[in-house]
Amino acid sequence: MMQSDVKAAHLNASGVVFAGRVRVRGYQIAPGSAGQINFYDNATTNSGNINLSVDTTANTAIISTNIPGEGILFQNGVYVTLPASTTITVFYG
Repeated sequence: MMQSDVKAAHLNASGVVFAGRVRVRGYQIAPGSAGQINFYDNATTNSGNINLSVDTTANTAIISTNIPGEGILFQNGVYVTLPASTTITVFYG
């Protein structure tokens, strides 16, 4: 079993979670507007490969998800797009 330190990043708007090779281990979402949350394999913008996509409905309960195994590998960093009024905490390592 591979061990690594787990860190967290909180976003109130679309933005960079981590700039560099990393594995996303989980996330916690507080939905605002309904929409789609995309996790891009990119450290600067919302373009390129989408490694994870999550649909949310408006003003629902907090969504908390642990990603199984070693998580999802992002080679180039992680950029997350969020619907309006949605916040997210991403766990990575």
